[in-house]
Amino acid sequence: MSRTPLNNLETVALSITRGLGSVTSIIIHTILFIGSFALVLFGFDLDRVLLVVTTIVSLEAIYLAIFIQLSVNYQARAIENVEKDIDEIQEDVEEIAEDVGEIAEDVDEIQKDVDEIQVDVDEIQKDVDEIQVDVDEIQKDVDEIQVDVDEMHDDAEEHLDAGKKAK
Repeated sequence: MSRTPLNNLETVALSITRGLGSVTSIIIHTILFIGSFALVLFGFDLDRVLLVVTTIVSLEAIYLAIFIQLSVNYQARAIENVEKDIDEIQEDVEEIAEDVGEIAEDVDEIQKDVDEIQVDVDEIQKDVDEIQVDVDEIQKDVDEIQVDVDEMHDDAEEHLDAGKKAK
């Protein structure tokens, strides 16, 4: 948002407007009005004092109106800039909301994929467990066969030894 005046004249005018809208300005104007009416006490004609004061007050009112309008215009430009910024922010928020929605959809899809993978892992674990049972059974069978082979080997040696002794 750009709140800086367009040129030096505008800067001066805005400074004057801020000054005229201050307590100091009220005090200065009060002193000037009292002083101008005090001129009557020093021998100045009341009609002439009233004419000068009225003329000065009228000119000041014209300039104050101009300064006020300048301030209003400046504030209107500042408000337009704020509105533009708000519009841009609103667009950004809408884009972010869309992105968040898309991310939420992606997270849902990822969660579904994770769930499917978990099902596959569970099935693989079940298969591994079944294979382990089969391996254990095969190992048991191999151990039993080894026992049988050892017994046959022992029997064969006994038969050989008995055959050698019989000769």
